[in-house]
Amino acid sequence: MKSALALMALGVAALPIAAVAQTSVTIAETAPVVTLNVTESVEAAPDVATVGTGVQTRAQTAQTAMQDNAIRTEKLIAALAKAGIAKKDIQTSGINLSAQYDYSNREGQPEGPRFIGYEASNQLTVKLRDIKKVGASLDAMVAAGATNISGPSFAIDDPSPLIQQARGAALKSAKTQADFYAQAAGFRTARLISISESNSGGQPPMPMMQSARFKADAAPTTPVEPGQVSASVTLTVQYALDK
Repeated sequence: MKSALALMALGVAALPIAAVAQTSVTIAETAPVVTLNVTESVEAAPDVATVGTGVQTRAQTAQTAMQDNAIRTEKLIAALAKAGIAKKDIQTSGINLSAQYDYSNREGQPEGPRFIGYEASNQLTVKLRDIKKVGASLDAMVAAGATNISGPSFAIDDPSPLIQQARGAALKSAKTQADFYAQAAGFRTARLISISESNSGGQPPMPMMQSARFKADAAPTTPVEPGQVSASVTLTVQYALDK
């Protein structure tokens, strides 16, 4: 019995090992190919605005500057919450502390910069979901102690529907152009063979940020015009021209 098993093992070992091969075939396109880059945009009224705000404080010591800043920033955050802005829409974007010097050379003063204290700042990024109240919200921030404002930057919170419209318009435009080339070159049809896409959704065509310092006697309501924002899609498409 043992010899029989040994013979079977030798027989199996003597069998050739079957090679496993994977074959891929790429068929080159023989027809002329037209490559087009097409961009289409769709505009709509924005439904969110993003604003930068914050507090700057100065004191003779770093600890006092940070403590004073913390008190005023907490007051600002509380005012934002009282105005109905959700916690998820308030984000700290930067905390800074730096020594401040006077570099001006005056008569009777020794040469070199003069230390004048420490400056602390706490910056917040705030998303406002009620476009009609953006101006009033800016004024409320200033009233609550904000010493700087930047923005607003307008956008559409969910740009998917606009992107879909822009995508359809871009594909239609590409097909129209491809058909023109096919007919002009004496071909019967233009056959789509590849598509690639890049898009930007619900943003201003040229966003601009403006910074300003506000005094206590600022206008009762800051005027804000949201205008329109756009979603755009760029398609790179290839069509084979068939006889």
